[in-house]
Amino acid sequence: MKLPAYPHLDGLFDLGRRDGVDIRPTLIRVLTDLYVQKPAHSADEEAQYVELALGLIDSIDDATRAAVAARLATYPAAPKAIVAKLGAVPAEAPIEAGTPEAETADLTELFFSTGMHGRRQILANLEIDTAMLTHRPAPVSGEVVRRLEAAALQHNAGEFGRILERALGVGRSLAERIVRDSSGEPVTIAAKALGMSAAVLQRVLLFLNPDIGQSVERVHDLAMLFNTLKPEAAEYMVSVWRTSDQKAVQARRRAYEPMHYDDEHRGARPQPASTARRSLTGRDDLPTRNRGNGR
Repeated sequence: MKLPAYPHLDGLFDLGRRDGVDIRPTLIRVLTDLYVQKPAHSADEEAQYVELALGLIDSIDDATRAAVAARLATYPAAPKAIVAKLGAVPAEAPIEAGTPEAETADLTELFFSTGMHGRRQILANLEIDTAMLTHRPAPVSGEVVRRLEAAALQHNAGEFGRILERALGVGRSLAERIVRDSSGEPVTIAAKALGMSAAVLQRVLLFLNPDIGQSVERVHDLAMLFNTLKPEAAEYMVSVWRTSDQKAVQARRRAYEPMHYDDEHRGARPQPASTARRSLTGRDDLPTRNRGNGR
C-alpha cells in the first residue's frame, strides 16, 4: 500500500509484511498524530485518513482506541465518520483528553514501544513545538560530555544513566530506559540534544551497550541517524520525554497521597496521661522506699 498523503509511513507497512509485526496500533496512532498537526486538510488527505482509520479501528485494542479518541477530541477538523466510529469507546483513558500531557505521553510511549522503522517515521514526521524548546535545560558543558564518554568506556551503564538523568532533566527510570534500549535510537537522540560530537557518540555506542556495540552495522546506522537528525528535532523529542515523565511522576504522587496522607497521625494511639507524666518525671515517680537505696 502506498500513502500519497503520508509517504513516510510506507516503511511501517513494509515492516508488517516482512516481519509479521502487528503495526496497526502504531500506525493509527502515528496517522492520527500527523493528521491533527495540520489545521486543515485537502479532500484527498481527509479521504485517505478516513479510509485508513476506519479500516484499523475495529482491529485495535481499547487502549489505542481511547488514545486516538483523546487525540481527536479537541481537534476542530476531526472527521465525523471517525468520531462517530469511536463514539462507543469507553471514556476511561489514562490521561485527560486534549491536554499537552496526553499528547506527549502518547508520543513517548509510541516511540519506545515501536521498533526501529516506526521510530524513524516518528522522527521524520515531527512537527516541532518551539514553545517546548524554550523550557529545555541549558546546554551541557564539555565536562559532562567527557564524563558520559568515560562512563561508557568503562561499560558503566549505571553511572552513564545517572549523569544523563541530570543532564536531560528526566527521572531515573526514564534515564535507564534510554540507556538500556537495545536499539540505540534514544541514546543517539539524547547525544544530539546534548551537543555530543559524532566521534564521541560512536565510542559511546561501541562500549555502552553490548547489544549495540557488537554490531558494526548497527553502530554505522545510528551514526547515520545522528548525522541526519536536526538538533531541534532531538531537543524537541527530549522535551516530549521530559514532559511526559514529569506528568507521570505527578500522577503517581496524586495516586499515593490520598491513601497515605496523615497516616502517621491517624495511626498513632493517644498516650495515657499517667504514662506521659512518668516519662517526663522519671525517678520522681518511684516509690519512696526505693529512693534512698537507688533500687
